[in-house]
Order: sequence, then structure tokens, then C-alpha cells
Amino acid sequence: MTTTTDTAFPRAGFRRRFGSWVYDLLIAIAVYMAAGALSFLLFNLFIKFGLISMQGFEHPIDLQQSSLLYSILIYGWNITWVCFFFIYFWAKSGQTLGMRAWRLRLQNQNGTRITKLTGLKRLIPTLLGLGNLAVIFDRKNKLSLQDRLTNTEVVVLTLEANRGKL
Repeated sequence: MTTTTDTAFPRAGFRRRFGSWVYDLLIAIAVYMAAGALSFLLFNLFIKFGLISMQGFEHPIDLQQSSLLYSILIYGWNITWVCFFFIYFWAKSGQTLGMRAWRLRLQNQNGTRITKLTGLKRLIPTLLGLGNLAVIFDRKNKLSLQDRLTNTEVVVLTLEANRGKL
């Protein structure tokens, strides 16, 4: 769903983006940990019901750490949930919880909401937030690496515009 904004908001500078990044990093860590707990629970259930053999290991964590396949599956699951967190909120409202706290919104440069595909495309060039360093060197346009590559922007909302529902 795309909606056009009535008001043009100014683009966000590096400090606000960084503040939002710190908030979202803490939430992303919590999402990663919750996904990790669930993945380890499922891994243990698969062992208990005989779907996975312990292969002579005493503890499930030893089995997981010795297997590249199990490690990729478990860590991939965790990272997928973190990616889902960002993509879901970006596409739904243009704001993660950290962005909402800092009155920021991600949108297409024409003011519409981004799609889930655009959100997915933003994840890789974001480079764990390092893509935002480009804003320091581009004070005129205030566009990060991921903004440039996906034709999006992060804007600063007014207090009234930020009161919308997530």
C-alpha cells in the first residue's frame, strides 16, 4: 500500500539517523535473541523426537557448532527474523520503533511508502548502519548509500505527523 504525504518533510541528518540506529540495534539484538531461543528450542525438539541424531555428541550445542549445515540453518533463521523486523516496519509505516522515537520516516523520494521488495534491497547496502556515514559527506542532499541505491529518503517528521499508529 502506498500513500502520498501532504507535506514535504526535511531529510534527516546523520545525528538523528545514528540515534535511531542505536535504538534499533538494541531491538534487533532482542529479536535475534528471541529467534535464537526459538531456533534452539526447535533444534532440541528435533533431537528429542529423533529427527536429528546426536552423532555421539553429549550436548546439542556441540552438535550444532560442529555442523556447518546446522549452524547456517540456525543463524540464518535468526538473521531472517531481524531482516523481517526491519522490512515489516519499513513497509507498514515507514518507521521502526527507533525511527519513531527519533521522529524519522523512511519513504520513497516521491513521498510514498516503500514496498517490501525495496525494504529488502535496502538491507544489503545498509551495511549494519555504515551506509549512513555517506550522509556526513553529503550535507546538501542528506542521502545515505542505501537511499541512493533504492531511490528512498529518511525524513524528519513533525510531532503531529509522528503521532500516527505503527
